Amino acid sequence: MTVANMSANTAALQIDGLHKRFGSRLVLDGFGLQVARGEVVGLLGPNGCGKSTVLNIVCQLLQADAGQVQLMGEPLHQPGARARVGLCAQDCALYPDLLPAENLHFFARLHGLPAAQRHARVAQLMDRFGLGPHAATRVGRLSGGWQQRLHLAVALVHSPQLLVLDEPTAAVDVAARLDLWRLIDGLREAGTTILLTTHQLAEAEHLCNRVALMQGGRVVAQGSVPELLARVPGQAVARLQSRDSAATVQRAQRLGWAVRQRAGQLSCLLPRHFSLREVVDALDGPEVSAVSVQALTLEDAYLEVVGDGAGLA
Repeated sequence: MTVANMSANTAALQIDGLHKRFGSRLVLDGFGLQVARGEVVGLLGPNGCGKSTVLNIVCQLLQADAGQVQLMGEPLHQPGARARVGLCAQDCALYPDLLPAENLHFFARLHGLPAAQRHARVAQLMDRFGLGPHAATRVGRLSGGWQQRLHLAVALVHSPQLLVLDEPTAAVDVAARLDLWRLIDGLREAGTTILLTTHQLAEAEHLCNRVALMQGGRVVAQGSVPELLARVPGQAVARLQSRDSAATVQRAQRLGWAVRQRAGQLSCLLPRHFSLREVVDALDGPEVSAVSVQALTLEDAYLEVVGDGAGLA
């Protein structure tokens, strides 16, 4: 679903005209975003672009200088609104000396769940997140992946209307990351509305229905991954190693290929899907020492729109 097709009454999260300054520094400059019910939206951008500030405002940990945030059509600043948002941050906010279920009970009690509802919800989440085999293990003795799995369950203990995931897999290994991806996929399929930030573009490409790219405190491009890939002037990319970059660039440009040089790597954006042999024959020069031809990814769209000067947060 595109922004143009979303109206305010269908949006789970509606953000309009957010401004925020820290001293003389303007961090958010008219930031706006919609997240539809049941949608997973990824927020990506370079260091300092304002992503964390947006999340802190949505989670009511920070007050905007101007602008409006609505959740399910109601202002987010009204009493009790914070309880309608669940936050799973990069750093686990768990009690290491308690058992998994004890952590869930504590946070459920903190959110005011009645005893009967609390016990049912904890049992449901222990089962849903596969925590049973570790029920008798103190949280501090669990691996980072299992701790983050429990942290995700804690963020859901009060059945929030919006789940905010702030780099949820940044501190875990590859196997645990894939495991968490499966859990988040399951939440999306169950209709959970999620706002996600990550520095891993492959993660956003896998998990998100839609991605918003930020720069300078505002959204500069957004859409599904195919919609963002359409902003790249090519259908595929050839990544090259060359002993004479200038000569290779000239040859590629004579062929009508857009050329990008980023982080010391030379890439040619191809007008169609060429085979490796077609690229090698087209360049036809001894200065090219290695070539790979790949499909476009979200990284290519990100670099095209935002660039690589600041790096990812």
